[in-house]
Amino acid sequence: MNGDELALLLAPSDEPRIWLLQVFVVVLVTVTVNFILMRLIDLAEKLVGRTDTLWDDAVLEAARVPLKLVTWVIGLSIAINIMQAAAPAALFEALPEVRRLSFILILALFLTRLIRNAEALLADPAKVDKPMDTTTAKAVGKLLRLSVIITAVLVMLQNLGYSISGVLAFGGIGGIAIGFAAKDLLANFFGGMMIYMDKPFRVGDWVRSPDREIEGTVEDIGWRLTRIRTFDQRPLYIPNSTFSTIAVENPSRMRHRRIFETLGVRYQDGPKLQAICEDVEAMLRSHDDIASNETLMVNFNTYGSSSLKFFVYAFTKTTSWVRFHEVKQDVLFRIMKIVEGHGASFAFPTRTLHIQPDSPAEGRSAPTLPTQQEQQA
Repeated sequence: MNGDELALLLAPSDEPRIWLLQVFVVVLVTVTVNFILMRLIDLAEKLVGRTDTLWDDAVLEAARVPLKLVTWVIGLSIAINIMQAAAPAALFEALPEVRRLSFILILALFLTRLIRNAEALLADPAKVDKPMDTTTAKAVGKLLRLSVIITAVLVMLQNLGYSISGVLAFGGIGGIAIGFAAKDLLANFFGGMMIYMDKPFRVGDWVRSPDREIEGTVEDIGWRLTRIRTFDQRPLYIPNSTFSTIAVENPSRMRHRRIFETLGVRYQDGPKLQAICEDVEAMLRSHDDIASNETLMVNFNTYGSSSLKFFVYAFTKTTSWVRFHEVKQDVLFRIMKIVEGHGASFAFPTRTLHIQPDSPAEGRSAPTLPTQQEQQA
């Protein structure tokens, strides 16, 4: 096919056979270009995957869908122009505005995808040396995506002929009424902002509140709700404004876990108790999983109703719940061996009953009174 034939093929024509063929060619070219672009992106990802720069991966991944959409918008625009030249219609007159709005939406889509990829990249310790806190990364990402969406909407309104200054003025005037009507929503929004700024907890932390029946692992911190997964795997949705009025405990940030047990030996083992306490303390100080630099005490505490009680107070190095109980079990077993090694035993509730023998006076039989017949005789 020479240049004249190609020009004749692409020239506008009102013959159905010609313009249908032109539309078919445009769609075929669009599909081909789209296929080639996707293969080029795959090739580029393989090439940049060998480099140390990670931002090029984020850009290419964010651009995959927008490039595909741009290709189809351009191809469909050309096809609609061909159909408009062959059969003019009022519907086709809105093509320029639709095309501009489509490009604005595609650009906004690209930026939001890029922000999401950057958010995941900055919070991944496997990809960056100093990863950003997950909660902070999500907060910044949400703010940036919200800014992109608002800007895109304003630009679209401007392209449609609306005055942006009027829209902003309406927002300033109506903001007061909206604020009163949605005060709870705003309270939750600012509550979420305080969580992001103060960081009393992060995603993945174990939190609980002594004021409310709240305990579990934080799964998501939104602008209105915080989702916590309880230990029985139920989702708990809490409005962010609640956290400004309650105390929140974050056990995930503890440095150690505490072992605090009160044990008792028999009263007849009293002479051995001091040696038992000394050996238990020595065992704890030499234990590999006990923090010896923290408070560590083993002391005789009180006289119990049926035992001599001493307490064990120490902290483990681990904060893991499972590992803590393993260490605690090992410590209790060792204490049991120390007590048994001294020939002593743990006490259990007992009661001793002392019975005194009868006195001689109590042993004599009481005098009997004479009967009526004896009295008459």
